[in-house]
Amino acid sequence: VLSGRGFAFRRKQKIERQYRKLLKKRRQVHSQQDDQFTDTYPEHLKHLYLAEEEKLKKRRRIPDDSVSSEEKLNKAADFVLKTVRGHCTVLPADGGTCTFPPRSVGTQEKFKNKTSNQKAKEDYEKIKAERARKKEEAEKRKHQREEAQRLYKKKKMEAFKILSKKTKKGQPNLNLQVEFLLQKIQQNT
Repeated sequence: VLSGRGFAFRRKQKIERQYRKLLKKRRQVHSQQDDQFTDTYPEHLKHLYLAEEEKLKKRRRIPDDSVSSEEKLNKAADFVLKTVRGHCTVLPADGGTCTFPPRSVGTQEKFKNKTSNQKAKEDYEKIKAERARKKEEAEKRKHQREEAQRLYKKKKMEAFKILSKKTKKGQPNLNLQVEFLLQKIQQNT
């Protein structure tokens, strides 16, 4: 390496290359912007692009300076009144107040497009409601099961009392057992 041609020289060359690349890219971007509304578009869409070009040209035009500032202010005030038409009870210039409808178009769009936080909250509420519903159903089933078990135990206890009765001598009472079996058969048919 010759003297004075160390890392600083290479860094300088690298920066120069990057700068040339940047200039080249800018030239390409400008040339693309110039060719934007030319014949490169399909014929069936060309009229749309030309109309868009006209709109852009109209926007770029600077308004005449011959119009006085007072006339400009009057035009701006007329524009504001036209946009607010139907909502003002008294003109604001007279010191009155404007009453707007409770929900304008802009606020309706805000409600349609929900943020991720609002979506997450809604999902959380849905899940919470679903869990509460499932818990309620489980409680209902539990109460029904407990009621059925209570009735079953009650019937079994009555049957046990009838079947376990003894005579005075300690023998099982066959008359009560036969009557119990008869009742059981009659209930089943």
